[in-house]
Amino acid sequence: MAGDSLITVVTIILAAILLFVFPMITLADRTDDISQIAVQTATVEFVDEVRTTGRIEEDNYYDFMEAINATGNTYSVELELKRIDENPSKKSANANEEIIGENTYYAIYTTQILDELENGTLYLKQGDMFTAGVVNNNQTLSQVLKGLFYKVTGNSSNSITARHSGIVTVDGQ
Repeated sequence: MAGDSLITVVTIILAAILLFVFPMITLADRTDDISQIAVQTATVEFVDEVRTTGRIEEDNYYDFMEAINATGNTYSVELELKRIDENPSKKSANANEEIIGENTYYAIYTTQILDELENGTLYLKQGDMFTAGVVNNNQTLSQVLKGLFYKVTGNSSNSITARHSGIVTVDGQ
């Protein structure tokens, strides 16, 4: 009798796990997948708009942030702008006499970009390189459930990330 009761309890627990927990994990995974697609799409659209217009506008940045935050997660956004520093007056050691000098790049990052955006619009030159990276910094339901049942440890298992970059194709002014 006691053995039958134990088997019945174990069977009920396993049935509850199979009927409720695994579908909940699957649903949470799908939610993360949808958030991933939304964040990736917003990142690509933001970077492509910057590339094709030659400027970063405060309104566009806040629209981008609003789009990724609409997923219900919190994100760390990193922006990088490599500005072209043309050096046409420096003589080159190249055999080709038509090449006068080489272009170099200097980088500015998120805080510097945001400081310049407070003044309105940040204008870019053709040839500048712009990159945006997004990483979620909260634990999603999927991560929590997987951590409980699969014993996944560590904080490096960000499930929602996006990165896109490109070269600016027009002058912003």
